[in-house]
Amino acid sequence: MFGELGRAIGDVMGAHGPAVDVAKSFAPSDYSIHFFLQIAVILLVCRIVGWAANRFFGQPQVVGEMIAGVILGPSLFGLFFPDFQATLFPKETRNVLYVGAQFGVGLYMFLVGTTLRLDHFQSKAKSAVGVSAAGIAAPFLFAALITPFLLDIPGLFTDGLGQGPATLFMGACIALTAFPMLARIINERGLANTSLGTLSLTAGAFDDAVSWCVLAVVLATFGAGPGIALLAIVGGLSFALFMYFVGRKLLVPLGRIVEAQGEMSHGILAVILMLYAMSAFFMDAVGIHAVFGGFLLGVCMPRGLLTEEIKKKIEPMTVVFLLPMFFTYSGLNTQLTTVNSLMLLAVALGILLVSIAAKFGACWLAARLAGEDNRTAMGIGALMNARGLMELIIINIGLQKGIIGPTLFAMMVLMAIVTTVMAGPLFEIVYGRKARESGELGALGTETDGDAAREPLVAKPV
Repeated sequence: MFGELGRAIGDVMGAHGPAVDVAKSFAPSDYSIHFFLQIAVILLVCRIVGWAANRFFGQPQVVGEMIAGVILGPSLFGLFFPDFQATLFPKETRNVLYVGAQFGVGLYMFLVGTTLRLDHFQSKAKSAVGVSAAGIAAPFLFAALITPFLLDIPGLFTDGLGQGPATLFMGACIALTAFPMLARIINERGLANTSLGTLSLTAGAFDDAVSWCVLAVVLATFGAGPGIALLAIVGGLSFALFMYFVGRKLLVPLGRIVEAQGEMSHGILAVILMLYAMSAFFMDAVGIHAVFGGFLLGVCMPRGLLTEEIKKKIEPMTVVFLLPMFFTYSGLNTQLTTVNSLMLLAVALGILLVSIAAKFGACWLAARLAGEDNRTAMGIGALMNARGLMELIIINIGLQKGIIGPTLFAMMVLMAIVTTVMAGPLFEIVYGRKARESGELGALGTETDGDAAREPLVAKPV
């Protein structure tokens, strides 16, 4: 009896569908069983690692969650408990995690868009344009210098990839700013309603949009066809212009209805979620990314009670439940053990140093030339240097499309983690401490106590 019970328990995590190519396939109930257990483990590990990162290292919860994703992947969990890790996260279930991850990232960027202060951007337009241009030009210049060397190392890029596409891909990776991560760091450090925070967000958004367009060009040259690149650039630009000039006016009645009712009804919430899904679909369909569709919709939302209600009803579930799925999905694709020699470690360190110089240094210099004081320029450089979430997205695409190999993927994950981890402490050193001493910013940790899920993304008016 006990033997039968043991076999039944062991069979719970197995496949129960019909045989396909000899092995059994997953039945619908198998996906749900795995999904529920995966979510429980993901939330537990993310909360523990996020708490530890905040408690002992002063890092935002989101940085701990990014590290937790790597911990749950083959680099640590799979290294010491390979059978258990493979049973908990079988390849057949990863598409389910992927969909949840993309939905959560896009929804979070929708929330971020509702915090953007266009008046701050307009007052800092010169600085934003300068920082954006420098944050694009310098990374591609540095990429042109290092890519020929990287192509000579077997396993980093796919065989037969030309120097041009490889340079463009590396440039796009280095030019990226961790847009969602940046937004969460800005919120947690009390910058969401400041000109510095808005300038950094705006410059980061533009840099990321350019990087995605460049990625579309790389995919086109890699065999997807020139129509893919043209669709991405024209479609993305057209949607952005439509939302800014037309979409904002069409959304005004939603704000009026909520103001008249005094709260957001379930019907209005359903309409907003439908609009988000359509915006994310369009940007995904043209080849940019769903996150930009969500962000543009958020930017165009009428400010006031509507955006307050959106944050109150959507943010907790998005931050606590959905975002950790993305970090875990990326972690499952990260195999740090492939960087297994002194030469590869040196290459990884070189990529890290080049990425910091190209982003932090260039954005600092551009901000100074635009008239910002040195402290503000250093703060902008520190924030723009974070790669995090968007880096993970683009290198996942590169790995899936066969542009890069697992070794370069692992190197880029390390770069993303290090530049994101250093963003907060570096910002405090160059800007935050003096700003808090002078009263420009509140005490560190008073905004959300290290966890953006506890309060709305928007900061209190200054």
